[in-house]
Amino acid sequence: MRRLLPLLILFACFFAQAQVRQAVQDGPDIPRPDRTLCFAQRDTCDLLLDFYTAAPDRGPCADTLRKPVIVHVFGGAFLTGRRDHPDDRIWYRQLADAGYHVAAIDYRLGLKGKTVKTSLSSLPVLRDAIQVAVDDLFAATNYLLDHAAELGIDPDRIIVSGSSAGAITALQAEWEICNAKREAQVLPGWFNYAGIMAFSGAVFSMDGAVRFPQKPCPILLLHGTADRIVPYKQITLFGNQWSGSSALAKKLTDAGANFQIYRFRDAGHEIAISMKRNLPEELRFLEENVIRGAWRPLDALVTDSAIPDPGWRKYSARDLYPKK
Repeated sequence: MRRLLPLLILFACFFAQAQVRQAVQDGPDIPRPDRTLCFAQRDTCDLLLDFYTAAPDRGPCADTLRKPVIVHVFGGAFLTGRRDHPDDRIWYRQLADAGYHVAAIDYRLGLKGKTVKTSLSSLPVLRDAIQVAVDDLFAATNYLLDHAAELGIDPDRIIVSGSSAGAITALQAEWEICNAKREAQVLPGWFNYAGIMAFSGAVFSMDGAVRFPQKPCPILLLHGTADRIVPYKQITLFGNQWSGSSALAKKLTDAGANFQIYRFRDAGHEIAISMKRNLPEELRFLEENVIRGAWRPLDALVTDSAIPDPGWRKYSARDLYPKK
C-alpha cells in the first residue's frame, strides 16, 4: 500500500504546483495569442485553444506555406491549471518565433470536485480523468486536421507537448494510438503524431504492462531523477502499471523508437515547468528528430545545479496527506 499511495494521490500535488507557480505575472509585456478558437463543445463547457502563428521565415520549414504545429497540454493534477499561464505564453511565442505554430488547449479536469481516496477503488477514477484529457486532446487534433488549410498547418506534422499532467496526457495519447485502443479510433486511420515532448510525464495502464506494439513517433522525455510526484521509474501493482520516463526509455528502446531522454540528476518535479530553460534541446529535437526524420537517439544524464527551486521541488504525495 505504501507504493500505491503515490500512484493514487500524486495528482493532487500538482495543485500545490499550480498554487506556487507565480513567478511571472500577467501584464502588457506577456505575449498574447493571435487568435482564440473553440475546438469542441461539451455538456459542461466549451473547449478553447489559443493559436500562436509561426514566424513565416524561421525554422526548418521556413520555405513552406504549411507549418508544423505544437499542441501544448498544461499541467495541474487534472483538477486545476490553465492553457494561458503567463510563463507558458512566453514559451509559446518563443516556439512561434522559431517557426512553429502553437495551439495551447483546454481540456476537461476529470478530478475537479472529486475525492481521490488512497485505495484501489480510486484507480478507475484516475484512469477516467486521464482518458477525459486524452479524449479532449484527440478532439483538438481532429479540429486542427479539419482546419489545417485555414490555419496553415501541415497535417503530417502535429506535435504534442505536455507538462506534468499534460505530459501524462501526451504520452498516454501516443500509447493508445500505438496499441490501437478504441479511444484512439476517433482519429483518422492514417494519422499519428509527428512527435511528443513530455516534461515529467508517465503512462498509466490498468491492462497490464505498458508496451508499444506499434513503433511510436519520435519522443522527447525530460524528467528529474528525484521526482517524488510523477514517478521517474515504475510502479507495478495487481496488474496496474505506472511507467515514468526511465521505465519508458527501456520500453521505447525495445520498440525501436527514435527517442531522447534527459535525466536531470537529483532534480524533482520542477522539470515539469522547465520548458523555457530547455528550449535549445527542444528545438534541436524538433528540427532533427521530428522534421528531418534523423535517427538521433540520446540518453543524457544532466547535472544542473542552477535549476531554479520553485519551492516544491522536494514535495511528495504524502506532503498533502499528513497522518492524522
